[in-house]
Amino acid sequence: MNVHESISEHSNKQHMHLVEFQRLDELREAAIEEAVQKCKNGEPFDVDRINEATARINAHARHGISPTRKYVTIEMVKQFVFSSQES
Repeated sequence: MNVHESISEHSNKQHMHLVEFQRLDELREAAIEEAVQKCKNGEPFDVDRINEATARINAHARHGISPTRKYVTIEMVKQFVFSSQES
């Protein structure tokens, strides 16, 4: 394999890694939005789906160049909703 092919292969692997990160991050964001909406509506909610996506993102990040994400607590969601209602 020549240098050009090697660089192209490496670049493609990085691109595919970031595509998967984006997919997982979109799942996480959708789960966050669902929890926020339920909290705003006074409905019961949990952060399980958010943190499942977070765990998958963080495991994925160990194998490439994507960032990690923080785990979310119920209190964090409540604080976000409360602070956004004050604005």
